[in-house]
Amino acid sequence: MPLIAPSLLSANFLNLEKDVEMINQSEADWFHVDVMDGRFVPNISFGFPVLNAVNKIAKKTLDVHLMIVEPEKYIAEFAKAGANYLSVHIEACNHLHRTIQMIHGEGMKAGVAINPHTPVHLLSDIIADIDLVCMMSVNPGFGGQKFIRHTLTKIAQLKTLINQCESKALIEIDGGVTLENAGEIIAAGADVLVAGNTVFSAANPTEMISKLKAI
Repeated sequence: MPLIAPSLLSANFLNLEKDVEMINQSEADWFHVDVMDGRFVPNISFGFPVLNAVNKIAKKTLDVHLMIVEPEKYIAEFAKAGANYLSVHIEACNHLHRTIQMIHGEGMKAGVAINPHTPVHLLSDIIADIDLVCMMSVNPGFGGQKFIRHTLTKIAQLKTLINQCESKALIEIDGGVTLENAGEIIAAGADVLVAGNTVFSAANPTEMISKLKAI
């Protein structure tokens, strides 16, 4: 049974508290929070004020995905804001191992995110040290994009690498997850499904979360 992480990027920002409470009451496991800086990706989302506000009422794991340059500058502040998992992009870190150590040093679980064009084998030197791989299945920056099919092959490759290295890292798929493709994503080896538009554009978001959870 997969972990379901609704993405707050697709929530209603005019009524964010209502959407957070909906997730609290649903079968969802995590809150997925995308932080974008307009430099690493061509979009700007939200930062510490919103995360602090969400943390005050969220009753589930806060899974924070940093799509920013120089993420190491902000690790302590994200810990204070309530992040339980903190994922940084391999493409944005010159000293990835040190950054992972910093995340763990602040008491958080450490994740590494990879873009669609980034090969899985680049994780081989870090996979044993991390708790999560956030695999982008769309080009990062915007919600509502179509799932990139090659991701299924990459999931299988990553699962093999995790087993070979005896890593405990979870595989999280972020982008284009729908009720139609969730089954094959899980079958390929995914543990966590990030769902934004699929949840929040549904007529009944709580029911959609239940359907994803039941796959």
